[in-house]
Amino acid sequence: MPLLTFVIPVRHQDNSPDWGRLCANLSQTLASIAAQTHDDWEGVVVANEGAQLPPLPKRFRVERVAFPPNRIHERGDATRDDFLDAFRIDKGQRVLAGMLGARDSRYFMICDDDDFVSRDIVAHVSQNADTIGWKIDRGYAWTDGGSLFYEHDDFNHICGTSLIIRSDVYELPDSMEAADRRWVMEMLGSHHGVDKVLEQRGTPLVPLPFRGAVYRVGHAGSHSQTPGILQRFVFTPGWARRVRGTARQVLKLRPITAGLKRDYFGAAG
Repeated sequence: MPLLTFVIPVRHQDNSPDWGRLCANLSQTLASIAAQTHDDWEGVVVANEGAQLPPLPKRFRVERVAFPPNRIHERGDATRDDFLDAFRIDKGQRVLAGMLGARDSRYFMICDDDDFVSRDIVAHVSQNADTIGWKIDRGYAWTDGGSLFYEHDDFNHICGTSLIIRSDVYELPDSMEAADRRWVMEMLGSHHGVDKVLEQRGTPLVPLPFRGAVYRVGHAGSHSQTPGILQRFVFTPGWARRVRGTARQVLKLRPITAGLKRDYFGAAG
């Protein structure tokens, strides 16, 4: 029984505009996870039958599923609610498939297939294994291919790679068929509000005491189509009229040193 299982859901191959780029990003994400300093973990990549995947590092395995493509992967003329619900059920059922195949794990961490994690995640969980779970409220944002990190202090509300939760807290169903659709969408298909739900339930998450992950933005394969860190967080519209505020944002930029590459990018650095 592993202490921590990283669950990495991968969209249906028909929903990817560039499968080669997705696989390249996924390889970097897996290399980041594989750099953990503590070895009591496993990784589960959830992918559709027939999807070609890159070579997996040690401790990773594939959970194959037969879910159909997300029919509203691109919003088009769909309402915002329908668009978000379609994304959340698609991602959530993939996450659930991975969790059900690893339900003996003590903790789960859902990771998007293009982000990075600190190499100290599993070590910290091991040292605090009586904790209900953690939210990564402090992390970094990174423009794909860039040389700067941006320190983000509300990280778990912008990035899905931000929650480490004890498995029993999820109250997993016995099977995919037994799962409540709304629960799948809200607890597994979205990171927004999970911390508040658990707090109201009396099982609050605690902040991880270090910057636990890196949110990759500004790349063509991103479903959220987020701009780079400078456009999104620093030089936002009207920035020239907010000199002090802009200066504070600039001070949150950090050059990516060899140490940061080691800590987050692993072999991918």
